[in-house]
Amino acid sequence: MSRDQATPLMQQYRDIKARHQHAILFFRMGDFFETFYEDAETASRVLGLTLTSRNNGAAAEVPLAGVPAKAVNEYVRRLVQQGFRVAICEQVEDPKLAKGIVKREVIETITPGAAFSDDLLDVTRNNFLCAVRLDGTQLGVAAADLSTGEFTLMRGTRADAGAMLGRLSPREVLVIAGDQGSQDALHGLDVLLTEREAWEFDAALAGDALAQQFRVASLEGLGVGAEDRTAVGAAGALLRYLRELQPGGVPHLARPVIERLGGTMPLDEMTRRNLELVESLRGGETEGTLLSVLDRTQTPMGARLLRQWILAPLTEREAIDARLDAVGAFVHDSSARTALREALDGVRDVERLSGKTAAGRATPRDVRALGDSLAQLPAVHAALQRVPPAGLLQALRDGWDDAAAIVAEIARTLVARPPVAIGEGDTIAPGVNSALDDLRAIMSGGKDAIAQLQAAERTRTGIASLKVGYNRVFGYYIEITNANKHLVPDDYQRRQTLTGAERYVTPALKEFEEKVLHATERTEQLERELFEALRAQVASEIARLQGIAATLARLDVIAGLGDVAAREGYVRPEVGDDYALEISAGRHPVVERMMPRDRFIPNDVSLTADARMIILTGPNMAGKSTILRQIGLIALMAQMGCWVPATRARVGIADRVFTRVGASDNLVRGQSTFMVEMSETSAILHTATARSLVLLDEIGRGTSTWDGVSIAWAVSEHLHDRVGCKTVFATHYHELTQLADELVAVRNYNVAVREAGDEVLFLHRLQPGGADRSYGIEVGRLAGLPAPVIARARALLRLLEGEDLAAALARPGSSVRAPTSGAVHPRQPEAAGQLGLFAAEPHPLLRALAAMDVNEMTPMAALTRLADLVGEAKRVSGS
Repeated sequence: MSRDQATPLMQQYRDIKARHQHAILFFRMGDFFETFYEDAETASRVLGLTLTSRNNGAAAEVPLAGVPAKAVNEYVRRLVQQGFRVAICEQVEDPKLAKGIVKREVIETITPGAAFSDDLLDVTRNNFLCAVRLDGTQLGVAAADLSTGEFTLMRGTRADAGAMLGRLSPREVLVIAGDQGSQDALHGLDVLLTEREAWEFDAALAGDALAQQFRVASLEGLGVGAEDRTAVGAAGALLRYLRELQPGGVPHLARPVIERLGGTMPLDEMTRRNLELVESLRGGETEGTLLSVLDRTQTPMGARLLRQWILAPLTEREAIDARLDAVGAFVHDSSARTALREALDGVRDVERLSGKTAAGRATPRDVRALGDSLAQLPAVHAALQRVPPAGLLQALRDGWDDAAAIVAEIARTLVARPPVAIGEGDTIAPGVNSALDDLRAIMSGGKDAIAQLQAAERTRTGIASLKVGYNRVFGYYIEITNANKHLVPDDYQRRQTLTGAERYVTPALKEFEEKVLHATERTEQLERELFEALRAQVASEIARLQGIAATLARLDVIAGLGDVAAREGYVRPEVGDDYALEISAGRHPVVERMMPRDRFIPNDVSLTADARMIILTGPNMAGKSTILRQIGLIALMAQMGCWVPATRARVGIADRVFTRVGASDNLVRGQSTFMVEMSETSAILHTATARSLVLLDEIGRGTSTWDGVSIAWAVSEHLHDRVGCKTVFATHYHELTQLADELVAVRNYNVAVREAGDEVLFLHRLQPGGADRSYGIEVGRLAGLPAPVIARARALLRLLEGEDLAAALARPGSSVRAPTSGAVHPRQPEAAGQLGLFAAEPHPLLRALAAMDVNEMTPMAALTRLADLVGEAKRVSGS
């Protein structure tokens, strides 16, 4: 069809589509949702639908693809999970009453960042939609979870963009169209970017919109100040976008929580990844993460809050102590802890159920689940009363709300197990509405009436086989076999002819049918009205319900952390504003769970202002990386308010924790392993302060040995002299142990091993002093390298430890086998005219090298002497 010759129906479609150009429009037509034109082609390709066409009354045909209305949620889920936006266009009037084309409107647009459906949500994590505004170096972020109503404004710097958004893990981010700065700041985040007009981020317009949304005279009523203008601008764009997606409004959006610099610790991507806080390095799953160890929550909102706590450690001592004290109350009272966790076990997702109710999207079953969950509050409160009001618990007890009136009203109005949709079974409880009870009596009495009518007609006609039946096409009917047709009374009206019988209706039967059908329709209508009234009544209490959900979530997390601490033998850390980090018998919380308790070897660590850098050496597989991660996890656990795996821990609050552990590359960004390593190290050196904790593993190993040693040495000096932070540097560069002689606050430690012939036993115990061997060949043997390879490696190692391998290869009659034909050795025998370092008669330069005692030289003296020898070599060779 020519788009200039659209029928009224297609013109309606085009008008609606013009207002939702960036979404796939699902257009309701009876029992189906149809897509047309380009949307149909996309839906057909992505969903595997059959692409058909229809002329809709015109000459040309329109491409279309449709899905059943009953299955629409599954198709929407598949589209949204692949990054598409879907606009749902519903019929908003009864087709029977419509004059002309049925009125249709888009009731919501579903995007990856804005969804209510359980099919599109992970119960254990928030589904944040964010907006970002960058003003010079100042960053403003607004974040909302449409499913829960959470709304947060955050301030930071451009450098914090990755850490701030990485913590939220948004599914969608709004940015100013054409603002390359904002997009660069978000580079590397796997998220859908949605561009919006610049004026939508205007702080003044945003202030008016926020004041109107939350019914305050000015933003001061929300605790927002002039210094928050970047975050306010982002919030304005976010609010406008949400109103577009939800034409019915967002009444459940909670008053914004303002987060400013300093209250929580930003965690960059490499720290979150290297410490495996919430996602495993093995592919994004939670198994093997800190979250998997600490998550003993009983409710979905508790699980989401725990994730937030892990990703946002606190930096204020009072707030940390308030959490630690609350956890301690449940550690010390196992019976109260058990009672609370059992009471919470029956609580559903109050946060999201409340949000759906306030947004008018809750089904009868959802509202009943909300009521049943709230009915658990007295049991939760009784368990809470059994522990002392320590830390956070005091505020939770003081603000307790059991929502008794809401619980009573839901229980009074709804049946115990209502259906998902009105009309699929009884929704409203008996006794709520007398008119509804009368209609149900008519409907329930229908079977008796049918039996009476059938008996009367059999008597009247003398036809013993006469029966009364019903189907959706013809309604109620009387069926008489052909053998008895001569007995049919004159008032019978034939409706349908079958092979061996005829079906009739009578005036009395039609009257009965009309009465029953009217009762069915009226029952459904009345139930819908009563349910929607209940839902609106509950929705009016959304602020209370959100407060209750927040209280339950906090109690769930605190009790869960108390359970972990009690069962795993954790201790309460001493948290202070001083510098020191001292851990006695510390354990890795994840690794120790993967082995018998007595198999894990605990270790002590002490970092103070006078001994703030540890150079950690030791063989491969000895456990250096585990110790590094263990230190970082214990520090973060303490600052999130969790007890820690140790016998004692004293933690000076850190403003940041940085890690550079393990090798990785980024082929998508075109970066090698070494480039990624250097980029991450650079970020640490530019961002760390004296209050930071820095954990480095194998810096410099991705390049040549001497380049690597030089970089590692310089990095260590910078962190020691210029930054002054607490640092643990694990390395195989044993040359770095000489730093302890050069820098006053450096200490050497190694991870102990025991040798037994050619066998090596890894003790995994930290001890003072540096290591002088890496035992790489033993690791190769354990990994299953062939025995001839291991034997050859040992022979070469003995030569390398006693003399230069290349010299041995070059010497006539050497017992060391030379490389096979075609192999390239890094040091081939010198060509004529080249410096003869490996000639039969030692060159004076070679004698000079042999005379050097590097163990007695400082690094600077060694570099100076090396420069002299290089100069002499160039002079001799004429280069």
